[in-house]
Formats: sequence, structure tokens, C-alpha cells
Amino acid sequence: MRITLSPLTNVAFEIIEELNNSVNAVFHCPTEIKTSSSDLVQAYNAQRRQYLSSELLVSLNKAKRDADERIVGIVDVDLYTPGLDFVFGEADVISGIAIVSLYRLKQEYYGLPPDKALFLTRASKEIVHEIGHTFGLKHCTDTKCVMHFSNCLADTDWKETNFCSKCCPQLEFLIQ
Repeated sequence: MRITLSPLTNVAFEIIEELNNSVNAVFHCPTEIKTSSSDLVQAYNAQRRQYLSSELLVSLNKAKRDADERIVGIVDVDLYTPGLDFVFGEADVISGIAIVSLYRLKQEYYGLPPDKALFLTRASKEIVHEIGHTFGLKHCTDTKCVMHFSNCLADTDWKETNFCSKCCPQLEFLIQ
């Protein structure tokens, strides 16, 4: 198994490197960074001033990859899915591809001073969460588990970066 982080918008390489290290620490498998040029225009909804996450997944799915590779597109734009005001990310279990937005994970979005450590922790949690979905894991009822659904940023802050004792064995079984 290999995990590839693929920035689709202009995200500082230092941030992507730190996120790559965080993902590696959780999954203990080869991880890499592959910058991908992607035109996000087809996913933009001018009325909402947001990007449709499923459209970005379709775009990512066109990339060549190995059968055991998981790809996570990283964007710094606001994402949504029908029926929700916004999403931090979305995953496609069939293709093994996910998309994660950094946009609402930054303190600055809420008019607060930047906090790089908090931002990186939030981003790591959301990336690990979406990778979990690519392996078929569902949302978990344990509010501390990384697979718990984040309805708001407080949910993301509350949960941990790791899988709970119920989800971890499922993941280990799915990875083998």
C-alpha cells in the first residue's frame, strides 16, 4: 500500500511535507507527494462560491495510479456537497481517492490569529479520516475516533488523529 498526497492548489510545500509525515506516522506505509495540476473551474459553483467536492474526485480519478495506492487531493478552497453547507473532505471507497480542503481548518477563516500547529493537527485528522473511508471504514460513534463525523470544527478538534479500538482492527483487516 502507498499513500500519495496531491496538492491541487497552491499549498506551501512545507505544509504538505508535514502532512505527509503525519500520514506516514499513522499508516506506517510509503507516502509520497505528487503535485498535480488540476483545473478546478468545472467544480466551481458561482452561486455558492464553493467547489463541488465530487467533481474534484472525478478529476482526481483520472490520474494513473497503482491498484494499492490511495490518493488524497489537497485543496485550499471551500468545498461542499449537496445537502451540506460545506465539507472538510470527501472520499470514494471504490476508487481509493479522497479530497480534503484546508480552507476552513485555518484559524484565519474564523477571524482568529494563525496557529500553525493547530492547523496541521486539524488537517492531519481530516486526511487520515478520508483515507479511512477509502478503505471502507464508516463513521464511528466514538467521538474521539478519527472516523467520527465532523459536523463542525469543534468535532475535528475534539477527536484524535488515531483510530479507536473498534476501527483499528477493521482497518488492519482491510489493509491486508
